Amino acid sequence: MKEFTPEYLDQIRDIIDRRNDEEARAALADLHPADIAELYQDLDLSEAEYLYKLLEDETAAEVLMELDDDDRLKLLDDMPAEMIAKQIDHLDTDDAVDLIQQLDEEDRDDILARIDDVEQAGDIIDLLKYDEDTAGGLMGTEMLVVNENLSMPECIKELRTQAEDMDEIYYVYVVDNDYKLRGVLPLKKLITHPSVSKIKHVMEVDPACVKADTPIDEVAHDFEKYDVVAMPVVDSIGRLLGRITVDDVMDEVRESSERDYQLASGLSSDVDADDSILAQTKARIPWLLIGIASGILASIILSTFEAQLEAVTALALFIPIIGGTGGNVGVQASAIVVQGLANGSLDVREFSRQLGKEVLVGLLNASIISSVILVYNLIMLPSQLAVTLSVAVSLFAVVMFATLLGTIVPLTLEKLHINPALATGPFIQISNDIVGLLIYVGIATWFLKIFGL
Repeated sequence: MKEFTPEYLDQIRDIIDRRNDEEARAALADLHPADIAELYQDLDLSEAEYLYKLLEDETAAEVLMELDDDDRLKLLDDMPAEMIAKQIDHLDTDDAVDLIQQLDEEDRDDILARIDDVEQAGDIIDLLKYDEDTAGGLMGTEMLVVNENLSMPECIKELRTQAEDMDEIYYVYVVDNDYKLRGVLPLKKLITHPSVSKIKHVMEVDPACVKADTPIDEVAHDFEKYDVVAMPVVDSIGRLLGRITVDDVMDEVRESSERDYQLASGLSSDVDADDSILAQTKARIPWLLIGIASGILASIILSTFEAQLEAVTALALFIPIIGGTGGNVGVQASAIVVQGLANGSLDVREFSRQLGKEVLVGLLNASIISSVILVYNLIMLPSQLAVTLSVAVSLFAVVMFATLLGTIVPLTLEKLHINPALATGPFIQISNDIVGLLIYVGIATWFLKIFGL
């Protein structure tokens, strides 16, 4: 990865200002497409457009896919349909679909009509029918496919023909006469079994595959489970449709992780550091307003407890502990569940088992925490037994509630097909703050009455 120093960027801008095409091409010639995409981030849109138009079509296509979504869309907005169609001619179908999905419906039809390779255009149209969050929406159609009844010499001849139009070769997929996936032919077998009668005698049968409607997170689990670099995609009756490569899966996993992290941090939409002030404000303000509302509600709850706080001021000292502990416990419980759902170690069908396990964990945590605060208060506040018992019992109840909430909410969200990462963010913390205060006020009021305070 090339490092772009301020001096280097000044040189590039000087070349652009002078519109010296020859120097600009020479400066870009030694850069990897990923480096060129990174360079564009440091340039104005007009400067990036000037350099982009000087690139060879194949390199331009690679650079386009290396850009992040926002930068790519800026370039596409000012690019004529014919030029976009040229770039698509040099892209694999899965990348082409990703690019076209960013465009308006009207622009899509215009660009697809201008693609020279009619077969590729047809494949793209077929892939656009799949949900982008499924295996079908992630797959490409570029792959080596041979019939199981071919002899080895016939297979090699067929592979040479197919490989001419491919950039990367991962596996050779074997199908029957109905195009149903039957196996995978390791390239090693082509060398070690040159005279075998038929491919089906040396292929590896029952290869790992996914159906076109498989969610992306399940696809990622299968890649990790079977340790492959590409996986075939089949329809409901087993016919081969395409293949997914590990780099596509990693891109989706990264983007999903970023979305989950932002959701857990209280951002209502996907934003980047270079997004506009308005976009960032719109993403942040919803949960901030909800937080303000919860704060107002908390103050109302405490106002009903004002007389008790005036009578026993020590009760106020433990309000932060009650709220903070409940929030921490809830986030911990929900994080464990969300992580389990994400990596496949926890199935939503195991609702009861996971809930029972978390209840036991909660009982242990609650017992330890309440015991610690009980001992502390007995030492520091020996004459205020009502406060000591109120805080200890409240902490026990708050920890148990937070544990249950942190477990039940993400599992329920998963069942409802809502991103469970929502349960690790402000939602859990705010809920625990409000309920924790209610529990504390109720228990403290009860103990104060018992002790006649």
